[in-house]
Amino acid sequence: MNEEIKIIDERVKEKSEFVERINKVMGETIVGQKYIIDRTLIALFCNGHVMIEGVPGLAKTLIIKTLSSVIDASFSRIQFTPDLLPSDLIGTIILNPKTGEFTPRKGPIFANIILSDEINRAPSKVQSALLEAMQEHRVTISNETHKLPEPFMVLATQNPIEQEGTYPLPEAAIDRFMLKLKIGYPTKEEEIKIMTVALIGEEPKASKVVSIDEILETRKLINQIYIDEKLKHYIVDIISATRNPQEYKISDIVGMIQWGASPRASIYMMQAAKGHAFIRRRGFVTPDDIKAISMDVLRHRIILNYEAEAEELTTEHIVQRVLDTVEVP
Repeated sequence: MNEEIKIIDERVKEKSEFVERINKVMGETIVGQKYIIDRTLIALFCNGHVMIEGVPGLAKTLIIKTLSSVIDASFSRIQFTPDLLPSDLIGTIILNPKTGEFTPRKGPIFANIILSDEINRAPSKVQSALLEAMQEHRVTISNETHKLPEPFMVLATQNPIEQEGTYPLPEAAIDRFMLKLKIGYPTKEEEIKIMTVALIGEEPKASKVVSIDEILETRKLINQIYIDEKLKHYIVDIISATRNPQEYKISDIVGMIQWGASPRASIYMMQAAKGHAFIRRRGFVTPDDIKAISMDVLRHRIILNYEAEAEELTTEHIVQRVLDTVEVP
């Protein structure tokens, strides 16, 4: 390890101390779900957005509200419904009867952390308004552009079991989410703890651990985390294997993929790998960091064809085959 990497590694060890405190405070409020908390922190530190898929009642809202509390950030929960309008999201202009002037009334999107509950229940115009804000970090209200607060992070949820009356997001829109997470049921032991907390009747409150300024400084530090050129090539090989599996001799998935991962996947994979190294308190990326986040970065970026669906293959199966086959440097 050369001197420059050592300096970065020491800085990361020093500056990432608050991650353990965040995990401790969130662990006191949320039972289990360590994987979801980890990945949500990675996205926050890397300026990314998250799609969470899971059935109702798995503490998705509680996780996101608790996260906003520990970083002392503003929080908005937006319940997406078929009758929602873009103005309900970004705001509109209103007439001031005293002055006769029109003034902007900002919508709930003007917060640091946005929970977009059941995003696929809103029509495409509303989805587009949200996705524009995610990409540009600003919105336009009556020809006036307004910057959104930093950090700005969208966590969108989808219910996988009830699709009637929904408006599925197009692939280009889903691609703007850095990670797609699947939240599962708790263990028996965790569910007993959840029942005990519910009997008390009071929702535990999380205390502030880190400031917004520290989060913004963390983003700058993560950009400096070292990643070797060989690992950059490894990332590109993984992405390329989802587009042309025949070149990597993954014969069992040849002809199963309609579209592979986009170039945005390469960028997000490198950023998320650096974020994963940071929460592990390292100033350099390893192949294990890349493997750890690959599934979450890629599962929503691969489109399968009818043949794959007929054989009941999933994108997770494709990603796992790629990771098992592509040579690790």
